[in-house]
Amino acid sequence: MWAFQSGFALGFSLILAIGAQNAFVLRQGLRQEHVFAICLTCAVSDAVLIAGGVAGFGALAQAVPWLESAMRYGGAAFLIWYGAMNLRAAWRGGEALQVGNGPAVGLRAALLTCLALTWLNPHVYLDTVVLLGSVSAQYDDKLAFAAGAMMASGVFFFSLGYGARLLRPFFANPVSWRVLDVIVGLTMWAIAASLLF
Repeated sequence: MWAFQSGFALGFSLILAIGAQNAFVLRQGLRQEHVFAICLTCAVSDAVLIAGGVAGFGALAQAVPWLESAMRYGGAAFLIWYGAMNLRAAWRGGEALQVGNGPAVGLRAALLTCLALTWLNPHVYLDTVVLLGSVSAQYDDKLAFAAGAMMASGVFFFSLGYGARLLRPFFANPVSWRVLDVIVGLTMWAIAASLLF
């Protein structure tokens, strides 16, 4: 259960950072266009990446004994940097999300956009494959860790897609983005500290 909870917490923290993919899901949810298909595509893509990271990194860690420590410290350094970037964004202030009222997007175009935002984003490989894979190596039950991270992804995307209408007033306020950036930044630093200590 501890591995599942840790996977869920880390997975949720990583995916919470607002990026192009999350903004796209949020916009589709606000416009109520292809919400289920978009959320499912994001969740399944994340599950594939998480499984690859956990399985592939575990095999590598067994073959190269020093790799686990190197990735743990590398992952901690990345989290410290990532957290600092979020805290810097909070300090500078952000912009409110602009939904737009353009023409409806077809299902095929929406799915292709979603897949491009997911699979062509270099950060997804750092976060999902490398970081989650390296953190999973410290757990005996890697399957539970991966399941927790996958569950976090599914919960996040479906909550974001279907809860978008409720979030519209919140994300129209730039202060909300600053609060979110502070939460994400501090969470990243807490995870980095758990890796180091």
